[in-house]
Amino acid sequence: MTTPLSAGLPDDATLRELAARQGVCVRPILQHVTDTLTGTTRTVVIACGATRAKVCPSCADTARRLRIQQCREGWHLDHDPPRPEPDNQDDEPENDGQADEYEDTGRRVRSTRRRQDAPNIPRLEVSDRTTGRIFEAPDGKTYRPSMFLTLTLPSYGRVTSEGAPADPATYDYRRAALDAMHFPKLVDRFWQNLRRATGYNVQYFATVEPQRRLAPHLHAAIRGAIPRKLIRQVVAATYHQVWWPNLDEPVHTDPAAMPVWDELAHAYADPQTGALLPSWDAALDEINDDPAAMPAHVIRAGSQVDIQGVIAGTPLADRVIGYLTKYLTKSITDPLHNDHDGEAPISAACRAHIDRLADEVRWLPCSPTCANWLRHGIQPKNPRPGLEPGRCTSKAHDRDHLGLGGRRVLVSRRWTGKSLDQHRADRAAVIRAVLTEAGIDMDDHDELSATTTTPDGTPRFVWTTTHPGDLDGPSYARLIAHAINQRQRWRNQYETAKTRAGPTTPDLSATARSTAAPAV
Repeated sequence: MTTPLSAGLPDDATLRELAARQGVCVRPILQHVTDTLTGTTRTVVIACGATRAKVCPSCADTARRLRIQQCREGWHLDHDPPRPEPDNQDDEPENDGQADEYEDTGRRVRSTRRRQDAPNIPRLEVSDRTTGRIFEAPDGKTYRPSMFLTLTLPSYGRVTSEGAPADPATYDYRRAALDAMHFPKLVDRFWQNLRRATGYNVQYFATVEPQRRLAPHLHAAIRGAIPRKLIRQVVAATYHQVWWPNLDEPVHTDPAAMPVWDELAHAYADPQTGALLPSWDAALDEINDDPAAMPAHVIRAGSQVDIQGVIAGTPLADRVIGYLTKYLTKSITDPLHNDHDGEAPISAACRAHIDRLADEVRWLPCSPTCANWLRHGIQPKNPRPGLEPGRCTSKAHDRDHLGLGGRRVLVSRRWTGKSLDQHRADRAAVIRAVLTEAGIDMDDHDELSATTTTPDGTPRFVWTTTHPGDLDGPSYARLIAHAINQRQRWRNQYETAKTRAGPTTPDLSATARSTAAPAV
């Protein structure tokens, strides 16, 4: 029998470490739930849902395991999954690729002619098929292979074995920062081109990770087999042009003399002359009206492309899925390539490399609405008072992201046809089935549903936020101790149920902890 921790509570730091070892959220969200029918109130613990281990190792590991399930379920499908609901925001939007060279700026559309320095690619009508070809071996056995693809960015200068530039003075930090910021657009363009070149609706599960040099690269599981020569051709022909105002030289560099907000004009003005800065639309009109205008930046993939064929049910398939999701719990600047647990020391050269990249992405504009456009003498799109260059709230400027403001996991809409919530519910359903078969009643986590109503149609349960330390709230120590005790009880129940059900029962203990919502 497990002795309740609340009998003699350790300090918060010890409890946090113990909670992480037990798979319990270390920074839970507390909600007061009031039953309007009975008048009773209790505090419910909800996992924070963080995806980075340094924030919450337990929730990050649960999120990674869920992504493993999502990757495995959709990779080798032999049928087309259903189309997801239009409001499913977990996956990447399907782009029909009706235009090649444009920026989403309303009526402004650049020429759709391809660059002369980019090779052509085949253009086929894309069918609705999402599965790959079936191959037949000489012995009559059929199989449907899939692929694992790695895309990189080009070189910005020679680097050492630890990823730091061999010569920081000649390393192209500006291009490295711009490429990182616009990498998601290049990836989206690649999938458009690949679908056109293959003639079917290629589906993918991809993750974005940093290399040692901190440049992002893409690992992708692709459903179906595509000729390697064609993939390399598509990679070489893929690029993305950024049609923005010129980024070469900022106009305002003195922090004490930045453009100021003119309340009457509802716009920013030059601090010296008082003249209003050109609006975002006016700056783009100038580019659009100039036939000799050049894009502010062009991003291409690097020449290094790794392609592997993978067959379902093989050890290679399991290894690749593990490799795809290995670093999802880490930030871009975390030491990724350690051969041991714990934080590895960062050399002075690597730290200086991170500092230089962080400084570059801090000041470059990340989007049309970025406050950094004020440094270039241009109003951001939809300006408002209080904008300050160098303090844009986009995570692309954070040191932990180094330009990568988008998602780290990119999943096409018809990979499985399910949202992450649906995958999470699938895992919980398996656990419930195993426990039910073993005669164990699992806590009913739907009993406090916000959609439950009273006879007169009003919500029965009213949820309000509370915090550890509130007069009517539990302390952090009591809260975590209760969660650990609950976790141990659930784990013991599930292990007992697995023993009764037999060796084929899946090990979904991570699901049990992800669905936990103990009341205290």
